[in-house]
Amino acid sequence: MSADARPLWPTKDIHKCPPVADKPSRLYSAAFDQYLNSVRQGILFIDRQGRLIVVTASAQKTIHHIVPHVQELVSARQLLRAFQACRSSRREMFQHLRSMLKRPSRTIFEVAHLNRTIQVELSPVAEEGWAVTLEDISARKANEARADEVARLDPLTGLPNRLLLRERLTEALARLQRTGDAFALLLIDLDRFKPVNDTLGHPIGDALLEKVADRLRSTVRPTDTVARVGGDEFVILQNGVREAADTQALARRLVDLIGRTYMVEGHLLTIGASVGAAFAPGDGTESDKLLKNADLALYRAKLDGRGTYRFFEPEMDARMQARRKLELDMRQALARREFQLHYQPQLHLESDRITGCEALIRWRHPERGMISPLDFIPLAEEIGLIVPIGEWVIRQACRDAMTWPAHMSVAVNVSPAQFKSDRLVEMIISALATSGLPARRLEVEITEGVLLQQNERTLQTLHRLRELGVRVSMDDFGTGYSSLSYLQSFPFDKIKIDRSFVKDLATKPDGEAIIRAVAGLGKSLGMTTVAEGVETPEQLQRIRLEGCTDVQGYLISKPIAADDLSAFLMTYPLPN
Repeated sequence: MSADARPLWPTKDIHKCPPVADKPSRLYSAAFDQYLNSVRQGILFIDRQGRLIVVTASAQKTIHHIVPHVQELVSARQLLRAFQACRSSRREMFQHLRSMLKRPSRTIFEVAHLNRTIQVELSPVAEEGWAVTLEDISARKANEARADEVARLDPLTGLPNRLLLRERLTEALARLQRTGDAFALLLIDLDRFKPVNDTLGHPIGDALLEKVADRLRSTVRPTDTVARVGGDEFVILQNGVREAADTQALARRLVDLIGRTYMVEGHLLTIGASVGAAFAPGDGTESDKLLKNADLALYRAKLDGRGTYRFFEPEMDARMQARRKLELDMRQALARREFQLHYQPQLHLESDRITGCEALIRWRHPERGMISPLDFIPLAEEIGLIVPIGEWVIRQACRDAMTWPAHMSVAVNVSPAQFKSDRLVEMIISALATSGLPARRLEVEITEGVLLQQNERTLQTLHRLRELGVRVSMDDFGTGYSSLSYLQSFPFDKIKIDRSFVKDLATKPDGEAIIRAVAGLGKSLGMTTVAEGVETPEQLQRIRLEGCTDVQGYLISKPIAADDLSAFLMTYPLPN
């Protein structure tokens, strides 16, 4: 006889016990009949001989739901045999009963069959037997299942969320270990989505996300998973990948399909997608590592211009580790006073005098030596450090300029991120007051990127600076799409002609024509024109002939450390 088949009750033939009505018990009397039958839960009492001395109508009904063929219950053994039809719960049920018989204590378990789930609670009654409570919890279980399902779905798009993605990823890794079935993980980030939210509002943005979700569903097979894990971030788990070409085709299709125009509530919208992919097992056999490597590939796709896809490569991890170290070092550089300012002089062509300098930041790293701003400024802008660094540059430049001749000005580049700060004007006022530098000797240089964001607010800030007496110049003029229109919207003091036009003087015949046109425009608008990147006497001569007022470049001087600038200025006579 197997363990599960051993009698749980005394071995005497309980079916020969006298009827319940002939053997009253202290556990039950007729006076309780009406009361017990009114209780929602089913109630049974079992005496020490294993007889069912009480079976309420609710209990009989509950048992009938899961075991329809049972007509009437008279013994505990009959009840157990009835429950044996519920094979999904049989082993657990017998384990609970054995435990209770060895150590009499309250125990609860569930009996499930078909679409019904019954919660059984057994409580020993001292010296008498057992009380059994039956409760149909099928509805509660169904609600819990629905809630559990909802908790794993994104409420906006109906796609799996991060939680369900993790579960699917765990299943895929288990399948990989069991059968060798490889898979790919693709991270998708929407390009140019934020402007949609900012200009048209979140309801339009949400409607656009729903359409993106529909397109993503259409690109994958039923065995794959599409999940939304963030505002405009999606993930695809591609199962059954035989070769990289399978994932490459999917990534290419994603970039193309998401980049097509959308019609949302009367608006024609165009966005894009950057995709990063990692493969299992080649790029990892753990969830976190695969997600991290796919994210590194996505980051590379963004660096390469967005609207494209990249696969993970081991070198990406090394570059990211170096980037993280650089970020940590940069966060400490201000406190350690590792930043320095160098100054590149600007020559006034009519007087052949140095009339100002542009402040250029350098980072003297204790281990890596001098780091070019090209290597750390983009990272500082990305992580938000450009604002405190930019504030330090303005304050230090004002202090340094106070040691120069009174006719010289200092030009400082201000990033778009600094213009987003509400305290830019107040900070400049503070820097001027602390250093004692007159406002007319400070020049703020901006690029078209500043004017592209929050145009009205930016123009208000520029006008406030002009009211203080601070001069404003437009850097890299001619390289943007709307440079001329910006000259109409704000009266700049200076236009700086991008070095690319100066470089093309010797190779492209239209280089002189462009410089001539900008110089003429500046003269007619009363603006100073500075040609950047002048490196040869021939370039200087041509620029002088075309009418530019100032030049800047290696021919005049390379950027000079603040301590060495005074010696350089001695080589140029001061104006009379």
